[in-house]
Amino acid sequence: MTTTGTTGDVVPLRDAVRAWFLISLQTFGGPAGQIAVMQRHLVDERRWIGQRRFLHALNYCMLLPGPEAQQLAIYVGWLLNGVRGGLIAGTLFVLPGMVVLLALSAVYVGFGDTTVVTALFAGLAPAVVAIVAQAVWRVGSRALTSRVLVGFAVAAFLALAVFAVPFPLVVAVAAIAGWLLHRWRPHLVTGAGGHGGGGDGGPQPLVPDDALHHDRPSARRTTMILVIGLAAWFLPVALFAATTGAGSVFTQQGLFFSGTAVVTFGGAYAVLAFVAQRAVEHYAWLSAGDMIRGLALAESTPGPLIMVVQFVAFLGAFHQPGTLDPWVAGVLASLLTTWVTFVPCFLFILLGAPYVERLRGNHALSAALTGITAAVVGVIANLGLYFAVHTLFTTVTAGPLGLQVPQWDTVRWTPLAIAVIAALLIFRAKWPVLRVLGVSALIGLLAGLAGLPGI
Repeated sequence: MTTTGTTGDVVPLRDAVRAWFLISLQTFGGPAGQIAVMQRHLVDERRWIGQRRFLHALNYCMLLPGPEAQQLAIYVGWLLNGVRGGLIAGTLFVLPGMVVLLALSAVYVGFGDTTVVTALFAGLAPAVVAIVAQAVWRVGSRALTSRVLVGFAVAAFLALAVFAVPFPLVVAVAAIAGWLLHRWRPHLVTGAGGHGGGGDGGPQPLVPDDALHHDRPSARRTTMILVIGLAAWFLPVALFAATTGAGSVFTQQGLFFSGTAVVTFGGAYAVLAFVAQRAVEHYAWLSAGDMIRGLALAESTPGPLIMVVQFVAFLGAFHQPGTLDPWVAGVLASLLTTWVTFVPCFLFILLGAPYVERLRGNHALSAALTGITAAVVGVIANLGLYFAVHTLFTTVTAGPLGLQVPQWDTVRWTPLAIAVIAALLIFRAKWPVLRVLGVSALIGLLAGLAGLPGI
């Protein structure tokens, strides 16, 4: 293996591209599974990067909004092959999932009203309820290490579910509260959340740390990346606004999903409740049932779960195409939304990478992240409540303070049974998500063909 310092490729670019392509085909199971795949390929097998440096990169990605696994791929790609390595790694990480979900979105729109497809999706939706419940448990068991942090989670849940507080405000308040708590009672937020690690662990890397790519922080470099990144991010939105109008579905989606890209702390589940609420109730791009089935599709495809926004955009533009053909509008909206969702990740990593060491030692910033991570548990719980009431009940009404209350006599027994089976498979049998989705879809298909109610 040839190392050429910080100005060239630390590993041959052809080998790096092949490795990132193989990783991209195995990125199922959410961020934990995706990070594990990179750990196995890059740290354990190829030994291109050491365990400590891998965790160092991951800790930085945890501080940022957006899908942390894709950002980790960009960061490690940058370490190995510079800027082009980061661009290649980040692009390949999302490309297979984007192509597959675009095809599934078209199938859903074109054939979603047939008995077979309807039954398959009806089986997937209840499984999502169990999957979100698992996400609450996993994040909560890691993040809620004190009663104060449990209070953060409960407060976030009540703020969203009962008082309809905007999601970005919940994130901001949680960050400020974590920072203040660090100043007054630092022991209450020490060691919570994150993916930190102590010793080196793992095999000895073939590439020493000082041979990995790095850039010296400078105002010139920062300005150049900021200008190019912001132009790449917003020029497509401006182009759609100029050609289709400021009020078109494309402009609305470009601006909306650009906004969600900068508040997606704590993973996709944390922001999906906000996306679902706005997309369903405000913009009317799709129904609550569509949103749930779209999440099930995103769970079954490789890549970050936030890719579900591509499904949302496809359906929204297909239903509101303006002067375009609905199919053309759906494809264009999907591509635009994917672009504005993931381009910020490249900007955040390439812009901040030279300052990682400084950020790593910033305890106040880590405390703010701890507050966000704790609040995210409540945010995900709110998402689970939203999905559960719209999947398991036929009628949902607005209760006191806007709380969504199901009519208990409208329970859908078949989806409830599928949700219980999915929960048993996840929590008791410890089945992987993809297998649970497959079984749930099969049960839904059999129930639909048998004519059972609720399908």
